Amino acid sequence: MSVLGPVRLDVNGTPARLTPLTARLLVRLAAAEGEAVPARQLYRDVWQQTAELPRQDLRGRNEVQKRILELRRAFDLAGPGLGARIIRTAQLPTARGVETSYRLVLSVEELDSAEFTRLVGEALRAAPASAVRLLADALSLWRGRALADAHDEEFAAGPARRLTQLRETAQRELITGYSALGRHDLALPVAERTARERPDDPEAAAVLARLHTRLRERHGDELLRHTLRGLRVDVVVVRGDLFDQEDANLVVGFSDTFDTSTDQDVVISRESVQGQLVDRLFEGRHRLLDDRVRRGLREFTPLTTESVRAKRRGRRTRYPIGTTVAVPVGKRRVFALAYSRLGNDLRARSAPAELRLGLERLWPSVARHGLFKPVAIPLIGAGLARIVELDRTQLLLLIVETFTESLRADPAVSPELRVVIRADELERTDLSAVETFLREVDDRPATPPTHLT
Repeated sequence: MSVLGPVRLDVNGTPARLTPLTARLLVRLAAAEGEAVPARQLYRDVWQQTAELPRQDLRGRNEVQKRILELRRAFDLAGPGLGARIIRTAQLPTARGVETSYRLVLSVEELDSAEFTRLVGEALRAAPASAVRLLADALSLWRGRALADAHDEEFAAGPARRLTQLRETAQRELITGYSALGRHDLALPVAERTARERPDDPEAAAVLARLHTRLRERHGDELLRHTLRGLRVDVVVVRGDLFDQEDANLVVGFSDTFDTSTDQDVVISRESVQGQLVDRLFEGRHRLLDDRVRRGLREFTPLTTESVRAKRRGRRTRYPIGTTVAVPVGKRRVFALAYSRLGNDLRARSAPAELRLGLERLWPSVARHGLFKPVAIPLIGAGLARIVELDRTQLLLLIVETFTESLRADPAVSPELRVVIRADELERTDLSAVETFLREVDDRPATPPTHLT
């Protein structure tokens, strides 16, 4: 039975049909909270009779008895004899003699207001993780105003006020519990609902403002986050520096010769991502990076080797586009990806097809060597090996598209793709196009993973 909103009596999962007067009588009994109520009091409250019911007047008592019988029959639909068990008759001694009274006897599970009170009470004694579950279950029982069918009546004022105050406590504690667990995103809708229901409450407004601040702080430079449906994989776009992503593996674009020397900015520019890799993670010692790259390249077959006459500076052995070397750096990996061709004039060149091929070959390597860590990648193709045919939005879409396609073959590529965009690149990048693409990915029918044997 529900009284946290319009009265509702469920019989075997189906709402029982009650006349408005009978529904008010049921609410009156529920408001008594298990206490017996004399028939003359029920008649006065429910039928709204202001005059005292004379002892000899049987009409009022007959009206009460008729509605009590209707309620018992409704309860009996759920089981023979249930009505008499739930609505009990008692003879109470009064100054006028013995008077027939009625009381509602429901277990905690049978009355939503009692279940609500129990859940909130348990939550107030529980640790945060358990408390939020109990409080969320309690608040889900509400369907409107407590004792809504009689909210203007004096008999309903006390119980309704107590339940409403308990609900406010539950909302406040649920916000506190979610915040303690670091789930400010789940606390926010509760705080928004509370502030909407109590527009004149300064504390509710202050709590909502604090949550908005916390969420802004949490997102920091995060510009977009989309969780791919059913995969528990996030695609994230952040504003910032690739080498500040200390919790993630990194992807760094290389040419097909895997040059690492930044000496005099001749072969590799210090300003390039490769140059920053040498300075930021290898303390400027390009030979240390070079040794690790060389070891990783042993498992790949070169395409060709240039002569000294043809290529006077830099490394001369060329590898296929898409060759990816997982370079260990502490507890993470830097994926050195060949996506461009370094000409003998020391200019790097690439095309959309080569970038796509490189990215398609990158993700299996990330799945194999990435230790299932987040993987951060810059807006590859927008640097010195500029792919003029694609603007920054198209480059970003190509990264995201190839990553999501790789999940069809192996959903365990990485728990998070993090594309890191510099602040000066943002004004020329349309993130809404990426969000639209990701929603379309979610709407596609699921494709079973392809297992190679």
